[in-house]
Amino acid sequence: MKKIALVTDSTADLTPELKEKLNVHVIPLKVRFSQDEFRDGELTPAEFYHRLANSEKLPQSSQPSPSEFEELYRKLLTDHDAIISIHLSSGLSGTLNAANLAKAELSKEIHVLDSKNISLGIGLLVREAARLIAEEHPLPQIIAELKAIREKIVTLFTLDTLEYLHKGGRIGKVPNLLGSFLKVKPIVRVNKEGIYVLQGVARSQDRAIKSIVHAFQELAGSRKPTAFFIAHGAAEAAGERLKSALEETFQMQAAAFTQVGPVIGVHTGPGTLGAAMLFA
Repeated sequence: MKKIALVTDSTADLTPELKEKLNVHVIPLKVRFSQDEFRDGELTPAEFYHRLANSEKLPQSSQPSPSEFEELYRKLLTDHDAIISIHLSSGLSGTLNAANLAKAELSKEIHVLDSKNISLGIGLLVREAARLIAEEHPLPQIIAELKAIREKIVTLFTLDTLEYLHKGGRIGKVPNLLGSFLKVKPIVRVNKEGIYVLQGVARSQDRAIKSIVHAFQELAGSRKPTAFFIAHGAAEAAGERLKSALEETFQMQAAAFTQVGPVIGVHTGPGTLGAAMLFA
């Protein structure tokens, strides 16, 4: 049986406990405030959102270089037969391309997979990859199953404003509503291509939470959820309300509750609430 290493990037927003439990190797993206550059993880979420609120210019995020991926892959291949590397949607970042460039430099068995998702949506896919590896399924079967599972993950989030997505150039297929609505809470979904699309709008945070729950019910159809993750950006109390609402509606406990990290937070801003749900 092949010994398989699991890799993801820091935009999966996995808690330290989950990283250890899943035995996943995380390559960090970076965020730059003027002349100060930080690897994801060097700033706590609280420190990041404080800086974001007090920064005159929107910080910039950047992906790992191919050489950084190559260094990690070489290290892992000294005691693993293969690597599964799952990353942020190629529709939103060049991270996947950097991983593929590193793969091309090595002759070993490296499988780079586009999550077609962000944040907790990536995290759910990584969680399933860890399960399949632990169950010692053949590598081709693991890859095939992950591609199928990827299509069953739905990620929804609400923002205080579209300002950060717009300024960061990550608006995707979401119309810029800034000039059309005041105090609107856009509800955004990651579509099958891994691009942001507008799911709906709400006039308050509580209504946005109800809308997210309702959207999950509609998108579920006849399917049953098997797991879901919750994340927030400097909005813990609201995150707890979303968590409670989803737990009550679907009669299951959240598998993770975490904060949106700096690299995703650059584009979503404070006040973000989101959930990713895996359906059977």
